[in-house]
Amino acid sequence: MFFPFNLGHTLLIITCKNVLVMPASILSFKHFIVILTLSFAYSAQAQFVPLTEFGNNPGELTASYLQPKARTSALVVFLHGCVQNAEQLAEQSDLVALAKHHNFTLLLPQQSKKNNVKLCFNWFSPHDNHKDKGEMQSIKNMILALKKQSKADNVYLGGLSAGGAMASAMLVNYPELFTSAAIIAGIPYPCADDIIKAIACMRNGPSLSAKNLAKKVKTLINTTDKLPTLLVIAGKNDKVVNPKNAFVLAQQWALLKHLTTPTVQHYDDYQVSLWQNTNQTPQVKLMMIDNIGHGMSINTYQAYGGTVAPFLLSAPFSSAIEMITFWNLTKNNKNQSISRMVL
Repeated sequence: MFFPFNLGHTLLIITCKNVLVMPASILSFKHFIVILTLSFAYSAQAQFVPLTEFGNNPGELTASYLQPKARTSALVVFLHGCVQNAEQLAEQSDLVALAKHHNFTLLLPQQSKKNNVKLCFNWFSPHDNHKDKGEMQSIKNMILALKKQSKADNVYLGGLSAGGAMASAMLVNYPELFTSAAIIAGIPYPCADDIIKAIACMRNGPSLSAKNLAKKVKTLINTTDKLPTLLVIAGKNDKVVNPKNAFVLAQQWALLKHLTTPTVQHYDDYQVSLWQNTNQTPQVKLMMIDNIGHGMSINTYQAYGGTVAPFLLSAPFSSAIEMITFWNLTKNNKNQSISRMVL
């Protein structure tokens, strides 16, 4: 449902999923209709389907997926963070609404407490973060099975926190599988191979420089000619995963792509560093957000901008929207576009 209340100079909007508070002066009738339409359009509960047939499952993971009605060539895989439910995160971040609106398949691997009491993917364990081992092999098999089933041509990988760290490992070990990726509040690979090193990496950042991390990765990758493009997002006030990890990860990937100097743009509440190739095509993008801690940024002023919840933090932009924009998935729905409200 959708209920607007005019409180003088402030407009309170209650939808089926959000409570939005904004100055009434900035909300035109056109904006009101856009939000009203979108709130009703995707308010229904997502119809997740369990993915049960995907081959070997040495990591003992489960997964569900959301398949759009129209045929799509894009498969998005998103790895949740610790203490999170993948489906709930997808709903609250509006990844589900974005998948429906922009017509892409969404795959959500899920960790279990049997594997990790905090529901973290074991990104630091050699039994799970090496090629064709444990959780990594399970995730790869899930992707291959759903890619074949949905007849997807391109696979995009995203991850938050521990899911972002596992996504880093997936990118290095299976670069040929992905078109592009986005890592939010994550960690570069290889940063740790046991729990002690993992804690140190989270608190202090990698012990190795971006240059040395890139050298280590080159021994695992056959060629760096066709590496996936990468978006990295982090909060500058992150006390769980040191934001140094984001800087080093972006620099590591840029070095692997033989790029050295980014262009840097400063906005009121965040900064963007962009590494482009000779054709001026973005290859690595780093977005650092002022004044937020550990989690995934959302923006309730944006259509499909997400809902504030644990580890979903109010910010100048939605990480989910930035992901699919960086991946050019908004082109999947040519008749509609995401409406942004500039405040």
